[in-house]
Amino acid sequence: MAARDAMVEILRGWAREGRTNTYKALSEAVAPEHQVHYHGRMMSLLLADVCRRDSTGPEPMLSALVVNGSSGKPSDQFFELAVTEFHRRDSDWTWEREREAVFDRYRNPVLP
Repeated sequence: MAARDAMVEILRGWAREGRTNTYKALSEAVAPEHQVHYHGRMMSLLLADVCRRDSTGPEPMLSALVVNGSSGKPSDQFFELAVTEFHRRDSDWTWEREREAVFDRYRNPVLP
């Protein structure tokens, strides 16, 4: 739970800055308090939990900001989660739109 919450705060900060970063950078950002290897299964599981906590229903998936260093895109697990749990099945849905929606959500919060 603590590692997931730390990731949520880090990713919200990236969103406010309007930037993506790598799985490795996220792993380094949560260390040394939490040891989460950027190639490990725990990273995928935690990022899925980040989405479940932060993105209930139509809200954009916060983990869209975490990308592979070589491809510049999220992992296959992100796209699988997008389809299976977050119902991103529209033919016009793209990761880039999801990422931009995350930026919009955190840079332009709706005030009560």
